[in-house]
Amino acid sequence: MKVGADGKKASFFQRFLLPGFAFKGFVIGGGYATGRELAEFFLVSGPWGGLAGMVLAMVLWSLICAATFAFAQAFQTFDYRSFFAVLLGRGWIVFEFAYVLFIILVVAVFGAAAGEIGAAMFGFPVMVGTIALALSIIAATALGNTSVERLFKFATPFIYFVYAIFMILAFTSFGERITDHFSLSTSAGNWALGGLTYASYNVVGAIVILPLLRHLTSRRDAVVAGLVAGPLAMWPAIVFFICMIAFYPGIEAETLPSNFMLEKLNSPLFQIAFQFMIFTALLESGVGAIHSINERVDHVLMTRRDIRLGTGARIAIAAMILIGCIFVADRFGLIALIASGYTALAYIFIGVYILPLMTIGIVKLYKNAATLSARPAADHHNLSAD
Repeated sequence: MKVGADGKKASFFQRFLLPGFAFKGFVIGGGYATGRELAEFFLVSGPWGGLAGMVLAMVLWSLICAATFAFAQAFQTFDYRSFFAVLLGRGWIVFEFAYVLFIILVVAVFGAAAGEIGAAMFGFPVMVGTIALALSIIAATALGNTSVERLFKFATPFIYFVYAIFMILAFTSFGERITDHFSLSTSAGNWALGGLTYASYNVVGAIVILPLLRHLTSRRDAVVAGLVAGPLAMWPAIVFFICMIAFYPGIEAETLPSNFMLEKLNSPLFQIAFQFMIFTALLESGVGAIHSINERVDHVLMTRRDIRLGTGARIAIAAMILIGCIFVADRFGLIALIASGYTALAYIFIGVYILPLMTIGIVKLYKNAATLSARPAADHHNLSAD
């Protein structure tokens, strides 16, 4: 029987798919649900350059997720504070400062996107969609890991199904335009820089979902779950990007490329379903972000006072963060938040997360494995790779 760090039996889904689904949940909301991010980082390189950048980002996600998951499993660090305390020592505070800024930015982006969707679809004031998302996030995070895992488990099939239907409808409606634009276009711009930048700020989703890694039973579980996380998160983005090429280059200027393309499909019913899917993706992402903060606080309370974070406290923390994020979203808007904030944070996270993990972290993992192999088999049989 495979048992996770929580002492409970871990299923195949929890060990190998839940981490990738959770990572996908964060990435879709913060990385391409509206299509705005794909326009910002990939369309500038043209159809072929954009695809090359996305493949690069996917490979980087897989490698960094595998290293992150393996490090968390080896040192039993399932919240970002304990993770970086092991990785960076006292330097963990540097990551926390950048991470709090990141959470404020991405949740503000989620709120702005939800507001734009409500305005585009139903003519609501932008603030209505933003508040609806905030209340949904509070409800989903109130009960801790159980409700969060349930959200990722049941939302993922719906999201994947809608993207698959979107691809079929898009190729049926304007497939010729897609193939024509690919055949006439060449790579432009620095696609590698776009892929690296995009991968660097989105891969922080691997840190966001640390609380859901408690089901990993071995280093092999962690590595496999990490490697599949990249494709699980990227394939809907590649599908969406290919469909966007039908309207390249004009679609780059659209605030909501997703809504622009849905209007071209001329299917009001599917348009509603797709926008509901985007709202679900934004909810997944926001839940992951807020839950990571709650679990960080819960870890401190358990370590220092031996008490757990209650439902009321989880609601209060979520509400406090979301109120600030609503203000930021209303003040700056979706395009400005993505264009100005994401690139800067990408470089910060390369310095305080990616480079330390892939250097110091790999060395510590190697030493940890060597230490385990030197012990009697009975002492570490549940911790070593199976």
